[in-house]
Amino acid sequence: MKKYIAYYRVSTKEQGRSGLGLEAQRRDIKLFIQNSPENAQILEEYTDIHSGSVSERETLTEAIQNCRDQGATLLVSKLDRLSRKVSFIARLMEDNMLEFKVAAMPHADKFQLHIYAALAEQERDFISLRTKAALAEKKRLALV
Repeated sequence: MKKYIAYYRVSTKEQGRSGLGLEAQRRDIKLFIQNSPENAQILEEYTDIHSGSVSERETLTEAIQNCRDQGATLLVSKLDRLSRKVSFIARLMEDNMLEFKVAAMPHADKFQLHIYAALAEQERDFISLRTKAALAEKKRLALV
């Protein structure tokens, strides 16, 4: 039997309250488990509400430790749900005591994961720029 610990993350409290992003992640992981050729089982599930740019997340740390303790694989729906930092993803890939899997990319190798991590980090930077521009425009309009 292949053991998994599922980890879900949304960035904002509003996303957590609405549940829509979490629901999509749960659906993706459920499909991954159902379509797994192994006798796959989710042992536990962890949910976080934090930005993907924040690496030090208590819930994620607990999920990772639980994977190590139980010999389970950390399972996320998409790579950017784990992190939007290349360095963090790279450290996880180098951790010999941890295996992680991405439900949306079940056959991805390390090279592909690095590429997707770089894209996730770039998207984080773009999100920041768009947010700052929108806030500046809102402030400008309030002054007019």
